[in-house]
Amino acid sequence: MLPIDNNWVENRIRPVALGRSNWLFAGSLRAGKRAAAVMSLIQSAKLNGLEPWGYLKDVLTRLPTQPAARIGELLPHQWEYPHQPSLRTGC
Repeated sequence: MLPIDNNWVENRIRPVALGRSNWLFAGSLRAGKRAAAVMSLIQSAKLNGLEPWGYLKDVLTRLPTQPAARIGELLPHQWEYPHQPSLRTGC
């Protein structure tokens, strides 16, 4: 049986609906691509059970010294931060 309302679904898609008009004003095509990359990282972090702010802070701190051959270690599905395991949300 289906529920009478769909508030859960509406709440899940609200950020996309609200952002759609805001994303038109990224400034330039290049800025829009950068924003899309960051939003993709944030969403991937959430889907992998990570706290996005802590994940991005650690990755951006480690990125300048990370060897190019090991850049994949910083992706959300492979990322590990041994000093602060509480960044996993339990998903």
